[in-house]
This record gives sequence, structure tokens and C-alpha cells, in this order.
Amino acid sequence: MSTSVTHFLSSLSLFLLPLLLPIDSNAQTYGNLSSGSSLTAGAANASWASPSGDFVFGFRPTFQDNLFLLAIWFDKIPDKTVVWFANDKNYQDIQVPKESRVELNNYGKLVLSDPQRNELWSAGSNADYAAMLDNGNFVLGNMSSADYLWESFNHPTDTILPTQKLEANTIVYSRETKNSYSKGRFRFRLDEDGYLVLNVAAYPSSSESYHDAYYYFSYTANNDSQKAGYVAGFNQSGYIYVNKGDGTKVLLSNKTILPISDVYYRATLDFDGAFTQYSHPRSKNEEQVWSTVWTVPDDICEMVGSIIGTGACGYNSYCTLTPERRARCNCPPKFSYVDPNNTYGGCRPDFVQGCQVYEWTTKPDSFELEALDNVDWPTADYEELVDYPIEECRASCLSDCLCDVAIFRNGTCWKKKLPLSNGKRVSGINGVALIKIRKENLSEPDEKNDQSTLILVVSLLLGSSILFNFIFLARALYGNSLAFLVCFFSTEKKLRGKAQDSSVSRSSLRSFTYQELEEATNGFKDELGRGAFGIVYKGLIEEMDSTRFIAVKRLDKVLREGEKEFKTEVNVIGQTHHKNLVRLLGFCDEGQHRLLVYEFMSNSSLENHLFGISKPDWNRRVQIALGISRGLVYLHEECSTQIIHCDIKPQNILLDDSFTARISDFGLAKLLMTNQTQTYTGIRGTRGYVAPEWFRNAPVSAKVDVYSFGVLLLEIICCRKGVLQELVEEEIKAILTDWAYNCYSQGKLEDLVENDEEVQNDMRRFERLVMIAIWCIQDEPSNRPSMKKVTQMLEGVIEVTVPPCPYQFKEYFGVGNSSECDNEEVSCFLGDVSNDAKSNNV
Repeated sequence: MSTSVTHFLSSLSLFLLPLLLPIDSNAQTYGNLSSGSSLTAGAANASWASPSGDFVFGFRPTFQDNLFLLAIWFDKIPDKTVVWFANDKNYQDIQVPKESRVELNNYGKLVLSDPQRNELWSAGSNADYAAMLDNGNFVLGNMSSADYLWESFNHPTDTILPTQKLEANTIVYSRETKNSYSKGRFRFRLDEDGYLVLNVAAYPSSSESYHDAYYYFSYTANNDSQKAGYVAGFNQSGYIYVNKGDGTKVLLSNKTILPISDVYYRATLDFDGAFTQYSHPRSKNEEQVWSTVWTVPDDICEMVGSIIGTGACGYNSYCTLTPERRARCNCPPKFSYVDPNNTYGGCRPDFVQGCQVYEWTTKPDSFELEALDNVDWPTADYEELVDYPIEECRASCLSDCLCDVAIFRNGTCWKKKLPLSNGKRVSGINGVALIKIRKENLSEPDEKNDQSTLILVVSLLLGSSILFNFIFLARALYGNSLAFLVCFFSTEKKLRGKAQDSSVSRSSLRSFTYQELEEATNGFKDELGRGAFGIVYKGLIEEMDSTRFIAVKRLDKVLREGEKEFKTEVNVIGQTHHKNLVRLLGFCDEGQHRLLVYEFMSNSSLENHLFGISKPDWNRRVQIALGISRGLVYLHEECSTQIIHCDIKPQNILLDDSFTARISDFGLAKLLMTNQTQTYTGIRGTRGYVAPEWFRNAPVSAKVDVYSFGVLLLEIICCRKGVLQELVEEEIKAILTDWAYNCYSQGKLEDLVENDEEVQNDMRRFERLVMIAIWCIQDEPSNRPSMKKVTQMLEGVIEVTVPPCPYQFKEYFGVGNSSECDNEEVSCFLGDVSNDAKSNNV
């Protein structure tokens, strides 16, 4: 055969080889990318798509402005979910600026480089082509081999896809947070014994110091000693499986799986440690989202909390389980998240701890204990006191500077010190955690105070000496006129300073122009809610190097009460700062435009959760009630100017990212000076929540909020509206307060929560909360406790005594022998209050 013919056939074979190679289950139709192909970050077309367009490989914008991630993502669904991304040898994400480039170079290596063409990451070598496959696998190959030289499926990040396989000890890592691509604390892998395991690493390093401390493992190992041939992964039908060494497959999920032709599937080790299989319809409906098919472990708070280390939520925090079986992390009272952007990263105290305080021995009453029901940190005990009453447990912890928390349960007191680990809330354990907190900021050591005072006195004397010398010299040279000018300038500056101090512009609030807020809200298009004084819109503003969502309240009634409410909110609400209040960020006072700018609450109002299909779990509801009560204590007793809200209801309780209750809308608040205790005013509030004294021309005090809170507390613990508009079989059930007292007095509290299994397992606490609510809804204001006392009862600090009948006319409720009943007043109480009451104030 001639040389030319041989050369021709050789070239033809290289051309036909890709068509003749065996096609395995992973290989799919694709378009090859040859050497020299490249993508540039920030360019109009910065990705390579699979033939079907389901997946793309390229530069994906990150959560940080003007930075990109080399990644693979679903491209036909709204949120473009990332399933793989390039990372360095320590599994840290590589975020690059614009003009960075990824290229399949002439050496057959895929190289990621920065704008200066410094190599940041690379994969493969001697590759002839690259391809994005329809199954989500990005591959590098050589025409002379049927096997891929490199593939993303062999280097998983936090996600695996159908047809992807995991060999033994291939690790899947969680992300640090939901909005971060950095390596997190959790690991998922197939171990050498054939178990799929979840465990915690020594975050933030890659060392798995807790190698044998699994918080989940599958029962998929053989009984014999064989430890070879195990493979795990997704099959093409959408089931996660383990292929045992003997060739048998074990499916981990027995859930009904939809055909893969109808849905996309992925399995992700989420940042909170749960390994979850998700599905997403293949339709292009913008409202479609990922839904959970299967998740392990079933109770991540309990499982992660049963091993050594920080637990599911980090040190000094405690974990509660959501209805979706996910972990929600909470900080104890007077503790804050170490990183507000990562609520799973633990909590730190907002105060100096006991033994670190200089005056510990001179001010032993500087600390107090706050109670958390059914919360425990199983480790960190340093002393156990048996057969101790709770009063002695409290006293022992308060008198011990090392004691940061005391756990009291069944007559035993466990004293603990920080850091606390593996915290969790477990319903029904009948225990209480007593958290030691500072009552107030203590002064610095006396020596420091003495030194500071000395420096201040010396500074004043020197400053005064220099000033008077200057004045005397000026008088000698220029006469009295210059000395008078100096004194006038100083006086005028003081007066101007006083005037500015009393104005809104001197506060920490930001002053917005109307145009700024119009642009921030996109022309006031995204409406969040309507109230008696205006409409609330969602907006987005720039702050330093970031952006934040805001809620803009546009006041309509600016000529009368609206203008008054505007001044009230800007001058007084702007000075309030509490974790259970929605914070006012700024205002607009431009012509006829009056607008208030609040921080945006991502989880909307309590009403949307309390009376919807998916309700907060029982412990979460109790914590929400406690948060509301603490916010009201602040308004009533801790503000420089007392504030009565006058419209406490679920619509005015907002929930932030961590589902912390935040009281909103002080537009109806009646302000009192510190030397006032009562005020007469027109009826304010919403039907069902209004205290009886509004209708009796009686003095109105902070006790109207106590009454409203009592109604709201019943709504929270029963998940039922206070007043039912629809007809019910028994008239008594139409008004929740009436029905609740009727059930309590007849010993039938289970009727209130007949469909709530969580509460039925915790009836002792439920009864106590009902008793607190009955105390709050007493007709006679003097019989109602203050919000501070209500909060102490909720915390378990003081005992809840048996409440009396809340109504002055007991015969109406069949619980007394009163000679008469003012039916007209009862009718008024159940009827409409005012036009303002009919609206849902936001």
C-alpha cells in the first residue's frame, strides 16, 4: 500500500473514531470544542451549552458584584441552579473578575486564568476536545481513546446528578452558607465498607477529625468481609442507589419517582448538613421551584447534635426542626450570630461574661437569668446538682461566675460554661435552660475611671487656660469687639448645635429624596401591603459596596393624622432599637411627599404563616410569642418615651430571616411623656383585638396592648383567628377568647388543638400559655399583668396562678351567677370598631 494511501486511511480513521467509539450510559450527543476554544468572563456569550441546552458550562455571576465563577448550571429553569464549580486544592471557590478566561490550550489542558493571564486552575492534559454533555457532565477527551481524560462527574462539589457515580471515598462537600460557594462543615461519601455516610469535618480545614462520628449512614454494606467494588450514584430513572460488591443494588429512597423525561433531578449536600434529592418540572413556568423528594437525616438537630463538635448550628446556638425537616438556628437571649450572614456559624454573647467582669464581687446582682423551655446543650457540664429545686438551681448559677447556663430538669441542675455545643430544642423534655445575662453594662475598673477622670480634668483646665489667654490677648490688642465676637461665635455655635440635636437630620436616620425612593421601588410597583395610613412597597437601595432590600411606607393622609403620624414615627420610632422591633432606616419629607423607609422582613407577616397551610412548628410559635412580649416590654418600659402600640395583631408582626418576631407599624401608637400613665383618645385598633376600655370612655393605658397580646397569644398557640367571619356549628367557637376560656374552665383544652399533634404532646406548657392569655384578656385593666410580668411568666421565671373569669358579666359565659349582663356592650365589643379597624395596617 502506498504511503499516500496509508496516510489517507490513517487520517480517515482519526476522523471516524469518535463515531465508532462505544457509547456508555454517560455519553450523549454533543458538539466538540477544539483546542483554542475559550470563554471570557463578562462577555455577551460566556458559556458553552449542551446539545439540548439543559446545562451550560461557563462563567456564572456570583453573589458578589462583578465576580464570576467557572461553573455548570441548569439553564432552562428560572434560578439557574449551579451543580458544579471550579475550586482550588483546599476546595475553596475561585471567583474571578471580568476579562478572566477559560481556554482549552494547545497542550490539551483546560486552563482558567485571570485578566493578566496568570493560571488560577487547570484540568486534564493532552485533550483533543472538550464537551458539555446533556447529563450535566463536562468532559475532556482524546480521539485515540474511548475513555474521558477528565470529567466533572469525577470531581463533585456539593451536587450529584442522574447517571453520576461515586467511587469509594469520593467526597461531596457542603457549602459554607446558602449564598456562598466556599467549603462548609459537612461531608457525604461512600466509605470503604459500603456505607453512604454523612459526617462533620473540622471546619474550616479539610481534615475530618470526626471520621467515625457519622450522623447518618445507609444500611448497604455486605455482611461478609468484602470491601471492594462498591459504587453509589444516581440511576437514569432518578433513584439514588448503592451497588454492592456482589452486584446487587440497594435503592435508598422508596418514594415515587416521576419519569426523568418530565422533571430534572439533583441531589445536594445542603449547607445545613442535610443531603436532599430535589426535583424540578422541565416546563418553563416561572413559578415552578425545586421540591424535596427525599432527605436524610430525618431529624438533623438530633442526629448532628448526638456527636462531638459544634452540632448542627455552631457553638452557643440551638437548633429547632422546621416542618420541612430542616435545621433552623437560634441564639439564646442577649446573644447574636457570630456572622449575621451565616446563622449556622454560632452565636456570641452581647455582654461581658461573669468572671471577666471586674465588679463581680462588688455587684453580684448585675446578672439575671432568662428561661428557654425545652432547650438543652448536652455537653459542657462542669457540675451536676441532684435533688435541687429550681430556685436553688437559679441561685447557685447566679452566685457562680463560671456558670453561664443552668439546665434544670426533673429535679437535677446541670451547670455549664461557654462555649456551649450541640444545642437543640426538644419538645416535651419538660426542662428549662436558664441563660445568665447582664442586666446592664457595668463600668470599667475604678483605676481606669480614675485615670479617665484625671485626663478629662487636665484637658479642660489646659483648654480653658488657652482660651482665656487668647481672649485677654485679643482684648488687649483689639479691644472689647474681638472678645465679644469670640464669645458670640461660641454661643451661636452652641445654640445651632442644640437646634440640630432636636431635629430629625441629627439622628441616625437617612434622608431620602422622593426620586431616590421612586427609583428604589421601580416606580412603586411591588406592593407589600396596605394600611390605614398608606401603602407599603418593596425597594432596593445601595449601601457602600452592597445593596439591601427595604420596605417603603408611602403615607397618604399627610394633611391631618398622616402628618402627625409621620412626625411621631420619625422623631420617636427612629430612636428605638430592639431585636424584636422593625427598625426605621430613613424618611422622605419633600413637598407633599411623606415616606418612611424600614428594613425589609423577608418572611412577611405572622398572619401569612399562622393561618396558612404550612404553620410554624410549636416551639417556633412559642418563641415568636416570647419575642413579641419582649418587644412590647421595651416599648412600654424601656424607651425614653413610653409607646403604646394600640394595634397588636398578626399583620403587624413581621418575621425576619431567622423567623424572629419583629413588631411593626407604630403609626397608631399614642405617645406618653414619662410623667404620664394614661390618656383619653379615640378608639384605635382592629376588631377582635381591642380592649374593652376603648368603649367605656375609660382611661387608656399600656394595658390595651396587654389585652391585644392576650388575643394574639391564643391565635399563635392555637393557629386560629381570633374572630371567625364564617359560620360555625357552635356560636361560642366564633370568638377565640370566649372559646378558650370555656375550654379552660371545663377542662377541655384539647378541643382547642385537636389537629395539632405537637401541642397535644406538650399539653402542660399549652395550658400554662392559655392561663397567661386569660390573665391578659381580663375585662378590668387593673387585673391584667404588665407586659414585663407577662414576659416573666412566658419565660418561666414566675409562677402562673389560676386566672379568674376574664369577663365582668360571668352569666353570659355560663360560669357565674351575675344578676345582669350588658348585652349591648358585648355586642359592641364583638362588632366593628372604626374605619381604621377594618383596614390591615402594615
